[in-house]
Amino acid sequence: MGASNNQPLLSVRGTTRVVGVFGWPVAHSLSPPMHNAAFAALAMDWIYLPFPVRPEDLGRAVQSLSALGIVGVNLTIPHKERVLPFLDEITEEARLIGAVNTVHCVEGRLIGDNTDGRGFYEPLRVSGIPVHGQSVVVFGAGGAARAVVFQLVRQGARVLLVNRTRERAERLAQDVYRAGFPGECVRVIALEDTGALVRAIHNAMLLVHTTRAGMHPDSDALPPIPLEALHRDLLVYDLVYNPMDTRLLQEARRRGCAVLTGVQMLVYQGAIAFQRWTGQWPPTPIMEQTVLQMLGQPMSGQEEEGGSAAAR
Repeated sequence: MGASNNQPLLSVRGTTRVVGVFGWPVAHSLSPPMHNAAFAALAMDWIYLPFPVRPEDLGRAVQSLSALGIVGVNLTIPHKERVLPFLDEITEEARLIGAVNTVHCVEGRLIGDNTDGRGFYEPLRVSGIPVHGQSVVVFGAGGAARAVVFQLVRQGARVLLVNRTRERAERLAQDVYRAGFPGECVRVIALEDTGALVRAIHNAMLLVHTTRAGMHPDSDALPPIPLEALHRDLLVYDLVYNPMDTRLLQEARRRGCAVLTGVQMLVYQGAIAFQRWTGQWPPTPIMEQTVLQMLGQPMSGQEEEGGSAAAR
C-alpha cells in the first residue's frame, strides 16, 4: 500500500521503538498522526500506535508494556485515573492532579506522569503572556481543570473557579490548599452569582474553559459564561479543539478578546510526552500542522515554534 501525498510511508523494522495511546474508544485519537509526523521529520526509527484497551483489560495491558518492549503510552478516556493502581511510581505532578496521561517504562518500572498542566501552560509561556499575580477565571472542575488550576497556582496566578456543581469546585480548591498552596490562591464563585461572576471576568486577564461544552458534535453549544463580561483586555483560552474555532472563541473575538485554541494544548502536552520518551523535543509546528490537517483546518501561518487540551 502506498503512502498518501501528505504522509510518508512508515518503515517498521526490528529496531523500531514503539509508543502509543491506550483508550476506549481510541480510533478518533489525533495523537498517532501527530507523533508519527514528528518522528518522520526527525528521521527517528519510532512509531506511535493506537491501542483500543477495554477498561477491564487496562491492568493487563499496562503491565505488558515492559514484556513487549514498548517504551511508553499515553492514556485517554476512560483510563487516566483507573491506571494508578497498576503503576510502580507516579510523578508529583500526577499525584497532585490525581490522574496519569503518560506512562514511561524505565528499566522495567512503570512511571506515570501527567503532561496536561504543562501542555496547557506552554502556549502562554512561549507567547510571553505572564500569569504571575494575575486573576484567572477557570470554568470547570474536572480532570482538565485540575491540571490547569494546579499549573496556574504554581505560576503564581489567582484563580477564580466556576463550576455547575459548586461542591466539586470546593473540593478542588481544598485539594490545592492541602497541597501546600495558600488558601486565597483559589476562590470559588457560584455559577448562579451572576454579579460576582461578571465582576471576576471584568477583573481577569485570562479566562480558561475546560468543560466539554461546544465539543463536536454539539458544536453550537456555549458554556454558561456571561458574554457581556468579555472585554478587550481578556485572553480566552478554550481547551476544546474539535471544533478548533468554538462558539465561545467566536463570541470572544466579536468582543475584541485575544484567543487561544485547544489545539495548542494538545500539541504541547504531546510534545512533553514525546520528550520524556525519546529525550528529544519534537518539531511542534509540524505536529500542529498535522493536527490542523486532520481537523480540516488551514495552517495557522506560524513558521516557528510559539503560539497563538486534555483529550487526545
